[in-house]
Amino acid sequence: MINNYDHYISRSIKSVYRRKLIAPFLYILLLAALWFLTPFSSLLFPSKAEGYAGITERYDRGNTYIETTLSDLYFTGYTSTYFGRNNGYYYYTVLDGKCMFVLLSPRASEEGLPYIEKAQVRGKILYQGRAFKQLTQSLSEDLSWTASGMAGKVSPYIVSEPAFYSALSFLLLALFFATGLYALAGIIICFLYILFPVLSPPCRQLGRFGKAKELLAQAEEELATLPQLATEDMFITEHFFIEIADSGIAVVPIGEMIWIYKYSTLHKLFWYHFNISYTLHITANRHLYLQCPKNRKSDIDGIIDYLAEANHNILVGFSEANRLKVQEIQGKPMKFEKLIGFLKKRI
Repeated sequence: MINNYDHYISRSIKSVYRRKLIAPFLYILLLAALWFLTPFSSLLFPSKAEGYAGITERYDRGNTYIETTLSDLYFTGYTSTYFGRNNGYYYYTVLDGKCMFVLLSPRASEEGLPYIEKAQVRGKILYQGRAFKQLTQSLSEDLSWTASGMAGKVSPYIVSEPAFYSALSFLLLALFFATGLYALAGIIICFLYILFPVLSPPCRQLGRFGKAKELLAQAEEELATLPQLATEDMFITEHFFIEIADSGIAVVPIGEMIWIYKYSTLHKLFWYHFNISYTLHITANRHLYLQCPKNRKSDIDGIIDYLAEANHNILVGFSEANRLKVQEIQGKPMKFEKLIGFLKKRI
């Protein structure tokens, strides 16, 4: 049993959010590793490549997304289709004495111009893919060459502009930054709650019943001086019920409670029964609903008896009559609360 309860609620809130820092921090590190070890960075900031040697060098270094200037592009007569839609035109050019295929988008090629003098291309370098094999096969038949002979005359690399601007690439990039910003926001929020516990959700929840800062200070003082009842993670002071658990932290004025009951859960694996745990359910004014799971029956019974004695207006036990009385006191739940309740049941 903990003996030092000085500022125990604030210290527990800080401890909870220190633990919650770990997951987003590790995720940020993972994203940083992906940024340097995958082509994500080159998709946003494509490498400059000059000539055939520059293109092959970028590919060997893993920078498959490039920006380059190409001259004297001749249309091959072949196009690329994606789901029945024309998404590119195949051109060829000579770089450093090496013939190379380039797939340009319909916009860049103006729907297949026979000749393009110069083009600024942002593309992805592809190496001997299925498109390359099909293209060399078709050209070899047109020129009465063998496929192997055609392949030996051209570069095995293709610079594809449509592959650079593919929806999947930018969807992954958007997901990368969106999840990264979410994790970063989580880190900032956790630091904020660690520095100022009164801004955390448990204290904002307490703020439904008055000034959160003052109520928190009162609860801290009562818990530090003389707690009336204490279990492993639940405490009762003169005016407050306090839960300090891994599942969450809550501080509720006893005078605001209107309904309490316990619910048992049987834990089993196949036919073997492990144990039974009990969950304390608390309903308070202003539509506050609190669950304290995984407790012992004796602890919850003691808490319920004490709360019922401290506030004679609390309804004790789960029954339809009590549910209707609570609904009469609280009023019918708002549509948003109905949706949250339905989702909790489904989950």
